[in-house]
Amino acid sequence: MLLQRVITAAVGIPIIVGITLLGGIAFVIVAAAILAIAALEYCAATDPSRSQASATPSTGPAALLRQRLPALLAAAAAGSLAVAAREGFDELTGALALGITVLFVPMILRGDPEEGLRDWARAVPAVAYIGFLGAHLVLLRDLGGDGKWVFLAVLGTWSTDTFSYFAGRALGRHHPVPNISPGKTDAGFIAGYAGGFASIIALDLVLDLPMSTVEAALLGLLFPAAAMIGDLAESLIKRGAGVKDTSELIPGHGGFLDRLDSILFTAPLVYYFVIWAVN
Repeated sequence: MLLQRVITAAVGIPIIVGITLLGGIAFVIVAAAILAIAALEYCAATDPSRSQASATPSTGPAALLRQRLPALLAAAAAGSLAVAAREGFDELTGALALGITVLFVPMILRGDPEEGLRDWARAVPAVAYIGFLGAHLVLLRDLGGDGKWVFLAVLGTWSTDTFSYFAGRALGRHHPVPNISPGKTDAGFIAGYAGGFASIIALDLVLDLPMSTVEAALLGLLFPAAAMIGDLAESLIKRGAGVKDTSELIPGHGGFLDRLDSILFTAPLVYYFVIWAVN
């Protein structure tokens, strides 16, 4: 499993770096595709019919393709938010409002309130949680700096997760949230927070970002908390849905949503911090 994860990362990381450096419409298209797939993964993982039919619901590609119209519309709406974000924040929020409105149409036309409510409870979070938060990657890329702010968000998230994972396995004894993420430990949380803080300070220097030391330190205090909340939020969803991973599309890593979980929270944090706090 570890070798598979390493091989996948060795292939995927250069692609991510290249697309981020390239920016423009290529970055938007890739972001839109990833968010659409992640939204479909969420809808498939939380499909109540599959959860009731099996104690271990399938998360393979076939499960994504079997989704009904509301889930497909949610995936399309999530992807479209990345496209709208390229035009600006107002266009992003407008697309979010339109997407949520359109989702109700097939549910109303079907005339089944119970099934409509179940579809709504899956589709709307897919758009708001994955599409809206994820579209901030496009807003972040458009801040300029040749993608440096995106690299800060992504690399800072990976650093936080890495410190938390290895310290938790080596030193962790107490499990603060066993019902949500039984693998998380007290040592993991502490190391993740410390490592996340240090990574933001280091990345600010390495990437030569226009932040003062005080600003970098403030972001460093906020960043690990956002990354950990994002990780635990997806763990809560998966635990409730009864799945280990949201899909099996990325060998050794699960699904796209499994890789995005923390970034969905750290990218908006970095974006708003830059526009509100960075001089």
